[in-house]
Amino acid sequence: MEQGVSSGQLAPGTALPPLRDLAAELGVNPNTVAAAYRLLRDRGVIETAGRKGSRILPRPALTPRDLIRIPVPAQASDLSTGNPDPALLPDLGPALAAAAEALRAEPVLYGHPRIDAGLLDLARTSFEADGLHGPIAVASGALDTVERALGAWLRPGDAVAVEDPGWGSLLDLLPAMGLRPEPVRLDDQGLLPDSLAAALAEGARAVVVTSRAQNPTGAALTARRAAALRAVLAGHPGVLLIEDDHGHGMVDQPYHPLVGAGPRHWAVVRSAAKAYGPDLRVSVMVGDEETVGRVAGRLRLGAGWVSHLLQRTVAELWRTDAAPAASVAAAYRTRREALLGELAARGIEAHGVSGLNVWVPVPDETSALAALVQRGWVAAPGARYRIQSPPGLRFTAARLEAADARRLAEDLAEVLGSGGGGSRLV
Repeated sequence: MEQGVSSGQLAPGTALPPLRDLAAELGVNPNTVAAAYRLLRDRGVIETAGRKGSRILPRPALTPRDLIRIPVPAQASDLSTGNPDPALLPDLGPALAAAAEALRAEPVLYGHPRIDAGLLDLARTSFEADGLHGPIAVASGALDTVERALGAWLRPGDAVAVEDPGWGSLLDLLPAMGLRPEPVRLDDQGLLPDSLAAALAEGARAVVVTSRAQNPTGAALTARRAAALRAVLAGHPGVLLIEDDHGHGMVDQPYHPLVGAGPRHWAVVRSAAKAYGPDLRVSVMVGDEETVGRVAGRLRLGAGWVSHLLQRTVAELWRTDAAPAASVAAAYRTRREALLGELAARGIEAHGVSGLNVWVPVPDETSALAALVQRGWVAAPGARYRIQSPPGLRFTAARLEAADARRLAEDLAEVLGSGGGGSRLV
């Protein structure tokens, strides 16, 4: 069955034979088929629903969402990438040179502390400034940290409450780990408390929430929304809470933590990818002692540690303020708000209060994408980010100048017609 999915012979959603029927056809014990189905479920290939039967997942782990791509014609503007503006990323040369010199003076060998002292001090100061106290671990990017934290507590078959629409890579990761996404609706202020409460009532054992610069909608938690979500979480002390604050260093919205509300096990993750460059695979994590201990212990048994060359490079960039957060955030805000303003002037609903992206609800993604490509624009299809939420398109506004924002809004208004877009975000 796994090979059939990989080859395309078994399409997503295909119903599978009842295990007793398949056992009879193959001439094996029904327990053998049941064990195979459990393995396939744990490997993120199928979903099982008791008497309703089993079927290939709508998007198995073998078919990642980032394969849903739109070809970019010559001369077209590609607004689908989610990348930061390279012009706003720091020059890595001086930081790399400083890191290399430090390593020349004190080589890192087996038995060396796994976290660079300079990076540790900077991370601790940053976290404590936001009221976050606890041990710290370093991993290879936000998704790596999230995977390790989930793996520390959850087992195949467990459900995870996630934003919908949400980060496509996370939505791919969960079935690959044998975990089930439990969608939670959101608006510009983040997760909706009632929707989170419903997901937890359904048995979600973990919650992954983006603090600000949410991908794809740009949502950012407000103080009031964070308080409401803390009230929901207070009744679920056994749930694992993971906050992804990947926007740290490139947004100007304040951070409003959810930790301390009830869950005994928690983690807050900040990565270097958006502020300093996606190739710097370094993230810092603070959490409760047991969660951080499990994550660090598992890292020690595998990769061992994150390269000190990378750690010291990130520490040097951070220490010298090589990419000033205020000016970087202001640049992204100006470009994002230029597009939002042009869309609003044409009656088009759009979302993007923080970060790099703007989310536009549309009635039909396929037709809207095709019409925009004809006009020289490539957006990211909302299908990459959705579970149950309505259709939409994601536009990366990180490099979009004001004149281009005006042209894009005009073209999108023509594509959407007088309807002004699709269903609302919530």
